[in-house]
Amino acid sequence: MTNRQLDDIKYLVDEIKEHLSNDNFAEVSQRINVLRPVDAISVLERLNHRHRAFVYLMFDKDLALRVFEGLPPVLQGDLVNALQEHDTAELFIGLAPDDRVWLLDELPATVASKLLEGLDVDERAQTSALLGYAEGSIGRRMSPQFITLRPYNLVADAMERVNSRLHTAETIYYLPVIDDGRRVVGAVSLRQLMGAQESQTVENLMGPARTADVSEDAENVARRTARRGTFAVSVVDHEERLVGIFTLDDAVRILEQEESEDVSRQGGVEPLRRPYLSTPVSRLVRSRITWLLVLAVGATLTVQVLSVFEATLEQVTVLALFVPLLIGTGGNTGNQAATTVTRALALHDIEPRDLFRVLTRELRTGFMLGVLLGSLGFVITALIYEFEVGLVIGLTLLAVCTVAAAVGGAMPLLARAIKVDPAVFSNPFISTFVDATGLIIYFMIAKAILQI
Repeated sequence: MTNRQLDDIKYLVDEIKEHLSNDNFAEVSQRINVLRPVDAISVLERLNHRHRAFVYLMFDKDLALRVFEGLPPVLQGDLVNALQEHDTAELFIGLAPDDRVWLLDELPATVASKLLEGLDVDERAQTSALLGYAEGSIGRRMSPQFITLRPYNLVADAMERVNSRLHTAETIYYLPVIDDGRRVVGAVSLRQLMGAQESQTVENLMGPARTADVSEDAENVARRTARRGTFAVSVVDHEERLVGIFTLDDAVRILEQEESEDVSRQGGVEPLRRPYLSTPVSRLVRSRITWLLVLAVGATLTVQVLSVFEATLEQVTVLALFVPLLIGTGGNTGNQAATTVTRALALHDIEPRDLFRVLTRELRTGFMLGVLLGSLGFVITALIYEFEVGLVIGLTLLAVCTVAAAVGGAMPLLARAIKVDPAVFSNPFISTFVDATGLIIYFMIAKAILQI
């Protein structure tokens, strides 16, 4: 969306708020029902909880369903809680089974059960089947609505089958080919069928199918799908039988959510999982307070280190001037290493078993950074203060950079090894740990060189 379009949306949102405050609902209805679905979604994301429900009820029926499908699951849940029961049921029925699961994950169990009861037998069975898979698995995010072909099908028959299921399938651009035991033997695309002669068989057109086990982690499958750029992959059970498909648009959706969570946690904030402007202030506070408390407790370790070396600071007061520089450099070095390694883990460039190799590389990287920064620190400090003080600063920067890079690189790998999200070992946590370690190194070097 361009800056001009963003400005138009913001201006429209302000107008809608003003009309709502004046109970001018007819004007609001007139303005919103000429919007494209993507613009209507942007408007809803910028409204508060109460206004969003009012505006949504004014959408035309067709636009309302398209907008609801495009909203983040959290905002869908907000709307479900705000709308009348019959409106909610109609929206829920209009969703695809995999989209229903996204929504149900955001709702209280009592509301979810009531919505499921409103589905017909087939739709409820499809949705319940997806809910039966473990949270975080690809089985919970796949679609059970797909079109299968057989190797012996003629192209003419295959095209007729596709045409008959145009409105019920998740996608028609990826068509799994199965044998009599529902095992995937290949796949064809709609482009291949349309370009082939009607007398040809599917077996002559199909290529190898990309598959994923139904119990695999959804994020791993999503990254694999996005990296290959395929329209979809076949999801199979432990007996290699086809149970669903996973599409590229769902892969992008999962990756956006995972990236948002990782970035938030690396910054010491719990993910909001909803647009910022539609997030209540109380939710913003809750997302930050836990991490701030954890970091405040961790910072007491740094205070304890300073109190232990209080006598050293009293003898050479100039040392206190460099404390912010040293702990800041150490924290930044550790953060850089942690961010790089966490990203490499997410892309499967490395695994926990590569801990020794990563540790070796980060030690070398940290040492080289320490040599560069330490040399600069030594020259500047020695010229301004004394040679011995410059030597202390130079050696400390060398040691701190080396240790910080090693710690920052190792922590995400250790987290993955013990089945913890590497982003939990966020940059603020690493900074706190490295601060205390860096101060100990600093004062130990100072005591040795300055003989205090």
